[in-house]
Formats: sequence, structure tokens, C-alpha cells
Amino acid sequence: MTAPNADRGDALRPLLALNFFMADMQAGIGPFLGVFLLAHGWQSGWIGTVMTAGGVAGMLMTTPAGALIDATRSKKLFVIIPGICTVIASGIVLLSQEFWLVAASQVATAIAGAAIGPAVAGITLGIVRQAGFNRQNGRNQAFNHAGNMVGAGLSGFVGWMYGFTAVFWLAALFGILSIISVLMIPRASIDDDAARGLTRETDDDRPASGLRVLVESKPLLILAAALLFFHLGNAAMLPLYGLAVVAGKQADPASFVATTIVIAQGTMILTSLAAMRMAEKEGYWLVLLVSFIALPIRGIVAAWLLNRWGVYPVQILDGVGAGLQSVAVPGLVARILDGTGRINAGQGAVMTAQGIGASLSPAIGGWIAQEFGYETMFLILGSFAAVSVALWSVFATVLRPACATKPGRLSEAMASSVAGIA
Repeated sequence: MTAPNADRGDALRPLLALNFFMADMQAGIGPFLGVFLLAHGWQSGWIGTVMTAGGVAGMLMTTPAGALIDATRSKKLFVIIPGICTVIASGIVLLSQEFWLVAASQVATAIAGAAIGPAVAGITLGIVRQAGFNRQNGRNQAFNHAGNMVGAGLSGFVGWMYGFTAVFWLAALFGILSIISVLMIPRASIDDDAARGLTRETDDDRPASGLRVLVESKPLLILAAALLFFHLGNAAMLPLYGLAVVAGKQADPASFVATTIVIAQGTMILTSLAAMRMAEKEGYWLVLLVSFIALPIRGIVAAWLLNRWGVYPVQILDGVGAGLQSVAVPGLVARILDGTGRINAGQGAVMTAQGIGASLSPAIGGWIAQEFGYETMFLILGSFAAVSVALWSVFATVLRPACATKPGRLSEAMASSVAGIA
């Protein structure tokens, strides 16, 4: 266990900077990649396929990466490596638009980036402990969404001024700044035992199985299933909405894609802060229910307002759903697995479930759009979240005790559902 008296201020400031800069490193290329490839003669089906290839690779690696983060005491390394890979991937896509080379760059980036979510969650938990995690995670997500908004705005501006090449160089710059930020976090400020939810009663250094963690906790399994269906519909909405409007020659590609991101991320800043307070008062169950309901409404609006003005309601709804989940999901996983020493394995397992949906979404959406049109595609994608709403409602009695955020350890009933994991 590391020194408990390390100055948290010295760690929290670079932690917030990391969340700001890593946002563009993680998501800045994605939406622009689609319109970049479209401009180079790619069809929507192949664009969706190459995005899916990266998504599948990331999905396969997320669960073992989470377990590895539980075991390692070098958590910062799992942020540094994705930063380096982002810089390399940006250069590869600029040099060649050959299908297999672009696919390989996305796969490599996704594999390296699979650990960054659990790593940052683990670093945060190691600094502020369980009691401070909900509030600090809310601040982290607000900075993350602000970074996405600023990165998207800058991407739109430099893309308009200098072309798409500048967008990829900007993503590489944010990757470098992310590396600098994580290196500024003092090693002594991270309690590695707290970072994995380890207590004296569960003093276990054996490698964790993320799949076992998921299967043996019913609330965690329901959460993973609900998120899988949500992301099956949600992941493709932003890039394909941009493609639909740009293909109709209703907007400048770079500036329009930047606008979609800025609107969504601006909304997410507000909703992530609201989710933090809402969770403290009502628990995570209601926060996640509202996030699931937002997607079917978004699908209907996207199909109805398929033009440059529809971006505002479509992306505000995106901001509501994603902003609420960015706070509620890591907080709920940490809450469910508190005391097991398997928190990051659980984070990785849940992210894998999300990744299954997110990796399939672009290919499904791309081919539906190519065969039946964008309006039908948005309605079908939005309908997937109805399954999430049903799961969350049907199992409410199981989930509500796990979703409580009141101080103290889990209730006896809740503790029994995770006792076998430790």
C-alpha cells in the first residue's frame, strides 16, 4: 500500500488534465475518419466494417486488460502506450488509405486503448478511494467531455482551414499531452490496493478473471447486457448521421462533424455533473434508466430531421444518454465490487459488453443505410435500446440495492451476490 498522506492536489490536477486531453486522443479521430475515408472514395458499408474491426479488437482485449490493471502497480503505463499508438495510427492513415492498412491501424489503436478506461478509473479510485469516487469521477467526466468539445471545435477549425490532414495531427498532439499529464501524477498518490477495491478481508494478489467477475454478480451481468444493447444502437449514430448529411451535400464535412461533437460534448459536461448529484440523491438506477430512454427518442428524431438543423436535438439527446452513463457506469461497477479486489476486472468486463455492441453497430448501421436508407437505419438502431429499458425495469428489485450510493459498505443482500468473487 502506498503512502496515504501524499498530497492529493498534486495528483488531482494532472488527473483532470489527463481526462481533458485523452478525450480527443480516444474519440477525436473516429467521427472524422468516416468522412475522411468517404472523401477518398470509400462506401458506407466498408467504412462501417473498418470501424467494426477496431471495435472488435478492443472488445476482445478490454476484459483481460482490466484484470491486468488489477494486478499491476504500473497503471500509468496503460495510458502512455495508447497515447503512443494514437500518434502512430494518425500517421498511418494519412500515408495510405488502403483498406488493410487502415484496418490494421484501427485494430492496433483499439488494442492499446482497451486498458485506458479501466486504468484511469483505477488511478482515480487509488487517489480518492471509494468514498470520493462518485464525485471525482463526475469531475473527471466533465473535463473529459470538455476536452472532447474543445478537440472537436479545433478539429473542425483546422480541418476547414488546412484540410483533414490537420485533424489527424491534432489528435496526435492530444495523445502527446495525455502522456505528459499522466507522467505528472505522483506515483506515491496512487494506493494500488484501493485502486482495485482490495481490503484486508480480501487480501488476494491472484490474477482476476473478468469473465468470472461478470458471471458471478447478477447486477453486474444485467448492467452489461443492458449496455450491450444500448451501444449496439448508439455507437453508429454519430458517424452515420454525419455521413448522411454530408452525403446529401448539406454541410461542409469537417465543420459539420465538429458541430455534432461540440453539441453532444457540451451537453455531456452538464449531464455528467447532474448525474453526479442525481446519483448521490437517487442512486444510479434512475440515472441509467433515463440514459437508456434517450436513445429510442434520438433514433426517431434522427430519422425525422435528417438535415443540418436536426443535429441540435439529435446530439443533445446523445449528450444526455452518454453523459449520464459516463458517470453512472464506472461508479456502479466500483460500488458493486467494493471489497472484492476485482474492480478493474469488472470495469473491463462491462466495457467488453459495451464493446460488443459498439463494435457491431457501425457495420450493422452502415449496411442497413446502404441497402434501405438512413431513415430506416436510425429507427432500427434506436429500437435496440428498448431492450435496455426493459431489462432495467424488469430487474429493478435486484438492481436498486446495488445502485444505492449512500455512505457505507453494501447491504447484506448485495454483499452476498458478490461474496463468491472475492
